[in-house]
Amino acid sequence: MELLGQYGLFLAKVITVVLAVLLAVHGMVRLVTRGRARERLQVRHLNHRYRILTQRIEAAMLTGADYRRAMRVWRRKARAAARAPCRVFVLDFRGDVKASAVNTLRDAITAVLLVAHSSDEVVLRLESLGGMVAAYGLAASQVARIRERGIPLTVCVDTVAASGGYMMACVADKLLAAPFAVVGSIGVVGQLPNFHRLLKKHDIDVELFKAGDYKRTVTLFGENTPEGRRHFQGKLDDAHRLFKDFVARYRPQLDMEKVATGEYWYGSRALELGLVDGLKTSDDYLLEASRRAELYEVHFGGGRVPWWHR
Repeated sequence: MELLGQYGLFLAKVITVVLAVLLAVHGMVRLVTRGRARERLQVRHLNHRYRILTQRIEAAMLTGADYRRAMRVWRRKARAAARAPCRVFVLDFRGDVKASAVNTLRDAITAVLLVAHSSDEVVLRLESLGGMVAAYGLAASQVARIRERGIPLTVCVDTVAASGGYMMACVADKLLAAPFAVVGSIGVVGQLPNFHRLLKKHDIDVELFKAGDYKRTVTLFGENTPEGRRHFQGKLDDAHRLFKDFVARYRPQLDMEKVATGEYWYGSRALELGLVDGLKTSDDYLLEASRRAELYEVHFGGGRVPWWHR
C-alpha cells in the first residue's frame, strides 16, 4: 500500500508539471498569434463586391440577351470607375470604454497614409458610446492624422457617436449620421461609491498615506473632504474645457454653450444644431461613392472583416 501511495503521489506531480508546461505553451502561442493577427492587413475591394451582388440579382431576374446586355453595361461602368483618379479607403472603429480598437485603427490609418493622396478620400464608419478621456483623446488624435495630411475625411455614424465617440467624429471634414443615430454628449463624468460610513459603523478605520496634497482627493473607503471634492470637480471641469476646445477647433460654427451640456441628440436634431453635416447611412454613402471611385475596405486583425460589416 505504501508503494502504491508513493506511485500515486509521483503520478500527481508528473500530471501537475505537464499541465503547467501545457498552460505555458498555450499562453505563448496565444501571445504570438495575437501579435500576428494585429499585423495581418486585410483589404477588400468593395466595388467588386457590389458588382457580384448586382450580377446575382440580375441573373435571377434577366435571361438570355437581356442579361448579356446588362453585363456589358456593368463592365463599361467598372472600366470607367477603374479609370477614376479618386480612391476611397474605408476604415472601421467600434469603441468600448477603453477605446481598445485604437490599436488596430492606428495601424490601418498608417497603412492608408502610406499610399493615399489628396485626391483620395477616407471614410470612417464609427460607432462608440465613449469612455476614458485619455484613451479617446488618443483615438481622436489618430483620426486627426488623416485630416492633417490634407486627405478628405468623412465620418459616418449609423447608431451612436457620443462623448469620446463624438470627439473622434468631429474631426471629419464631413460628418454624416443616420436619422436616429445618437450624437453629442459633449461632457465629462466621474463617479465612485464611498463606504466610509458603513466602515465607521462597524468600527473599521481606513488610513491613507500620501505625499503631495492632491495625490489622492476622493477615495472609496476614507472620508472625502469638501476640499477633495472641489479638487476632483475641478479636474472634471478642466477635462470638459479641453473637450469643448477640441470640438470647437474642428467645428467652430457650433454654439458651444448650447451643445456642450452633456446632452445627446438624434441625428435629425443634431443636424439642426450643426453637430453633423448631413443625414445618411454609411451604406448609402459608400454605394454612391462606388459610382465615382474605387472603394477599398482596410482592416487590421485576425483574418476576417469585422462581423458588423461583412
